Amino acid sequence: MSELVQRFTINREGTDYVVGDIHGCYDLLATALERKGFDATRDRLFCVGDLIDRGPDSRACLELVFEPWFHSVRGNHEELASQALQGGDWALWVENGGGWALNEQPRRLAALLHEALARMPYAIEVALDDARVGIVHAEPPDDWAALAQQGHALRQRLTWARRRIASRCETRVSNIDAVVVGHTILASPTNLGNVRYIDLGAFSTRALHIEALSESVSHFASKT
Repeated sequence: MSELVQRFTINREGTDYVVGDIHGCYDLLATALERKGFDATRDRLFCVGDLIDRGPDSRACLELVFEPWFHSVRGNHEELASQALQGGDWALWVENGGGWALNEQPRRLAALLHEALARMPYAIEVALDDARVGIVHAEPPDDWAALAQQGHALRQRLTWARRRIASRCETRVSNIDAVVVGHTILASPTNLGNVRYIDLGAFSTRALHIEALSESVSHFASKT
């Protein structure tokens, strides 16, 4: 079982970036990183989850979690994969883009997923020079401190919920400067309260959003 929250100290050597739902689009990610001039020896890349399914290269995207420069929260598609391999609910996973798994050797895939999920917390917190940025897949709690207080009771909300985006909620998440999420496909990055939504539906639109975390925070600087 992965930990609920993983915290990262300030990166003094390079730049921290965040990327939207990759969904097996390894080629798009490689192109986006090249355009940003990403340096794997100094920079770090954080992802909002859903590394797998729907796109052409889920396995390569899942294996990114073993790179020292790459860090991702767990998305609902990783949850679907886990449920299929642990509980046998293959139909639901396949219906939602997990068909690639049928071409894999079950035991090897189960081992890979087990190791990968152990490296994927439900939430990430990154320290910048003058801010703290949270990252979850779907929806943060109203109070970031609740992650420590309520623990794994929040897992469903973190990976599946859409209440805030559905109601266009402008209420800020307390005890954090900004939160970056994915899960809900939008035409362009959208800010509500201090939550920034960056999933552009890469598997269908071929648009994958990546930005420096300092840029993510800058959208809310005048509202604090």
